[in-house]
Amino acid sequence: MSAVTRRLPGPAAVRAKGWFAAHRWLIARRTAQAGFLALFLTGPLFGVWIARGTLAASETLGVLPLTDPLVLLQSLLAGHAPETAAIVGALIVLAAYALLRGRLYCSWVCPVNVVTDAAAATRRRLGLKEGTALGRRLRFLVLAAVLLASALTGVIVWEVVNPVTLLHRALVFGSLAASGLAWSVVAAIFLFDLAVAPRGWCGHLCPVGAFYGQVGRFGRVAVSAPNRAACDHCMDCYQVCPEPHVITPALKDPGSDVIHSPDCTACGRCVDVCPQTVFALGIRPPRPTGAGRTAAPAPNAQGDLT
Repeated sequence: MSAVTRRLPGPAAVRAKGWFAAHRWLIARRTAQAGFLALFLTGPLFGVWIARGTLAASETLGVLPLTDPLVLLQSLLAGHAPETAAIVGALIVLAAYALLRGRLYCSWVCPVNVVTDAAAATRRRLGLKEGTALGRRLRFLVLAAVLLASALTGVIVWEVVNPVTLLHRALVFGSLAASGLAWSVVAAIFLFDLAVAPRGWCGHLCPVGAFYGQVGRFGRVAVSAPNRAACDHCMDCYQVCPEPHVITPALKDPGSDVIHSPDCTACGRCVDVCPQTVFALGIRPPRPTGAGRTAAPAPNAQGDLT
């Protein structure tokens, strides 16, 4: 079935479960994203500094250092000698995402996720067909290029163009130059996802997502399909999932109903939009021995099972 004629995801779940149950994880994510931003805005807005800095590096309540480990890695490759607080902060962040799930950062923390979600929703509303196909390995090539460039130039390369950092600087520090650049980059990401490649930025280009996916590939927060026998193949989950290739094993693999792929962002949208309540999001046990070895059918270009 083509992307143009397929029904929009969501209304069926609202009818079956009610509006709140069909949006609860989306509401939770937007609340978390707004909350993380608010931690940085209380200082410039109200003079109460809860967190100083950006998501790249910050200090909470003047005590707790938090550092993006990818920033620290670039710094080390660039030949810089990081302060002890930066190292401690990176270890704290690494431990948290390794324990939970690395790509929770992408769906629950990163403010650019709001932009890419908006682009995906607009594509569905406009009935746009699939755009340019980009390989998922491309983001790993971008990550490797970022690390190599840092080593060769002595500069923390990604932070020069990182849309998350640019956006935070614009919102928190409010300079006109920073704001103009940040909103230009945000607009470019929206248009790229809308007109060129669906979910192109987060799913195929962003090196941060590639990095965190590997950091937390064995994290305990996961989506599962405990009620997969009830699946009626409506494909709503494939339409809303930012990484739809992760869904099929949970629906078809006889060894496990858990999405173990590190690409899964645990956004919970498949849980929200499924009218049959097939999926669940929560703390899951470690991957069982042998799970995932059975080949499962993969979605085709439109997300249909083949």
